[in-house]
Parts: sequence; structure tokens; C-alpha cells
Amino acid sequence: MPWKMSRRRAITLAGAGVGLGAAGLAGGAALTRDPAPEPVSDVVPFAGPNQAGIVTPAQDRLHFVAFDVITKDRDKLVQMLRDWTAAAARMTAGRDAGEIGAVNGEPEAPPDDTGEALGLPPSSLTITIGFGPSLFQRFGLASQRPAVLEPLPRFTGDTLDAAISGGDIAIQACANDPQVAVHAVRNLARIGMGTVSVRWSQLGFGRTSSTAVGQATPRNLFGFKDGTRNLKAEQTDLLREHLWVQPGDGPDWMTGGSYLVTRKIRMLIETWDRSSLTEQEGIVGRYKGSGAPLGADAEFDEPDFTSVGADGQPLLATTSHVRLAHPDTNQGARMLRRGYNFVDGSDGLGRLNAGLFFIAYQRDPAKAFIPVQRSLAANDEMNEYVRHVSSGIFACPPGLTAPDDYWGRALFA
Repeated sequence: MPWKMSRRRAITLAGAGVGLGAAGLAGGAALTRDPAPEPVSDVVPFAGPNQAGIVTPAQDRLHFVAFDVITKDRDKLVQMLRDWTAAAARMTAGRDAGEIGAVNGEPEAPPDDTGEALGLPPSSLTITIGFGPSLFQRFGLASQRPAVLEPLPRFTGDTLDAAISGGDIAIQACANDPQVAVHAVRNLARIGMGTVSVRWSQLGFGRTSSTAVGQATPRNLFGFKDGTRNLKAEQTDLLREHLWVQPGDGPDWMTGGSYLVTRKIRMLIETWDRSSLTEQEGIVGRYKGSGAPLGADAEFDEPDFTSVGADGQPLLATTSHVRLAHPDTNQGARMLRRGYNFVDGSDGLGRLNAGLFFIAYQRDPAKAFIPVQRSLAANDEMNEYVRHVSSGIFACPPGLTAPDDYWGRALFA
């Protein structure tokens, strides 16, 4: 499969051809020499039954973008998805976005890669695609829209900005180098020019969730460990139950896929920073240092919702974030989170425009994100310190398993 060959491997093979010619002149002595070991690669496989970038160990950087489709030509949209798939396969393997590359084409012609990732390793780049509800209103796709792919309801306290919400197509690019992630999105936008336009985008840093057992739990901008109870890639049974769309859940093209929810959550940093440590820990329901639930010793201890303090009140308040978000409080609802911190400068009043870009994947948003968020929106004491300003939902199809496959093939067939 063409997307499995990295730039290093391609160069090695090309060099081998030159070497064989030289070996022939030298009597063939080099033919018996063992090849030099290939450097350890940080390539995340592009192909597979599920899209990369979901259970992939969460990288440190994000560039997320939502596009509006501006063409009315179905064939043009499909061709763009083919071109995007080929470019994504090359970039995740550490190669240029185009077949010619940033510097090897005609000097009088624009390069088919923008060039800012030249010399950089793949940096565990993953590129994940999702389709928004609005896309299914066109191109004869109405019958293929999953019943659960509805715009998210407005929750109590939402202050959503329509200009940075929704979108026809979403691209999530994650990497351990911000320039690699930005390069990926920039080149897909370049390829899609005239077919799609950028609706909104978001840069993120410092992952706020761990998606693999070996990853330490990170901290959000409130200074607390975030995502302690997140689903992990190794929990295959739980992933089957809560993450991956199963046969019979909806249209066949989504089987093996997942539903993506995004929320941009502005944190009122300055107000939070003036709150006492005791108040902060009570609102979250965890100790700030260890991450343990209040009344427990270690981060991964189960919270005890029956324990009471010296004042006779629940040690974990009924308005605490931990209690309200816990699966036991939400009929077992779980999702896989892979959000990021963001700082978008200041707001013009001397306050940081900062917070959490929340990303969650799930089998059914109506049974996972929506009921949990309703509970939080209605009762979470943390609402005093956050504002939800952006919202999106997207259907992310399964991965690609054939050399001629492309993003959306089963949907547009």
C-alpha cells in the first residue's frame, strides 16, 4: 500500500539503486554487505480498521479545522477527498503533501507542498476526518445521514459563537511538533481551494487527556489533572461498548467509526486564580497535587460518593465536577477524550483568552456527551469559571483498508 512507505524508506530504496550500479563496477562486493539499519521512525500507520488520531496515544499539539463545502459539484468534492487522502497518507509518513514536493518541480510553477516541514520528522502526525450534519443536506446524502448526527442542543449557560461552530467537514491534525500539524492543515486547505473554505480553526497545546495506559495524566490550565478516568486504547472491550460504532447502530458506512464532539471552553483564568486552594479542590472534587478524589489517597482511587466530612456534608459535593461527570452518575456513559489547552492571546481587557478545546469521541452522542453535559451545565459549580463558546459534532468513518480507498468512499458510493 503506497501510504506505508516513509520518506526515509523511499530515500533508502533510491540510494540502493545507485549503490547496485556502483557495486557492479566494483565486482559486486557490495551486494553481500548487510544494509544499514533504518532509523527508528515515529510514523503512525495511516491505514487500518479505525482512523488514526482517535485511540492513538495523544500527541502534544493540535491543529483543528472545520471547512464549509462551497462547490455544488459532487464529483469535484469526491475528487478532493481522494486528493486529501493521498496527501494525508504521504504527510503522515513524513513525506511532502504532493508527489513532486516543495522543491523538485518546475521553478515557474507553484510547488505542490508548502515546504515548512522539510527536514522535520513525521512527529507522530495523525490526520482524522469527520463529516458534519450540514453536509448531508446536499449531494444526495440525506438517506445516509446517521440518526444520531444532529446538531448538539443548546445547553444551559452556552454562549456559542456561530462563526466558530459547526462545519461540513472537520480535520483534526495532531503531532508532537506544532509545525508538522500546521503544515498538514495548511496543505489540505491549499488542495481544497475552490471546493471548500475554512470556516474556523483552533490551535492546541499540552494535551489534556491520556489515551494510552503508559501516558501520565496531564493538567489543564486550572492546574488540575484532567481525564484521569479516560478510556484507554488498551481497553478493547470498553472501546467496543462506548467508542466504536457497531453493526446495526446506523448506516453501514459508519460501522467501525466514531462520533466526534468538539467544544471550545473559555476558562476565566483570573477569577479562578483568586479562589482559595480549598475552594478549587471542592469545585473539582480532587486534590490539586495528587489528583486523588477528595478523601482518597491516589489519583486512580475510585471516588466515594457516600463519604461525609466533619460538617456532615458530602465530602464530594453534589455540585462537584467529579461527581457530576462520573459514569455512575450518568447511567454508565463514557467517552474517549483527547482535548487540548489553548491560549489565543488576550481579550483586549488584559485577560487571557485561554481555556480547553474539548474533544471527545463516542459510539452515540445521545447516550454519552449529551446527557453528561446536560448534568454539568445544570449543576456544576465550575460553570462560574467557564464559558462554552463553540460547538461541533462530526461523523468520523472507519479507517482505510484498501490501496484504492479514500476518505468518504463508502458514504459517496
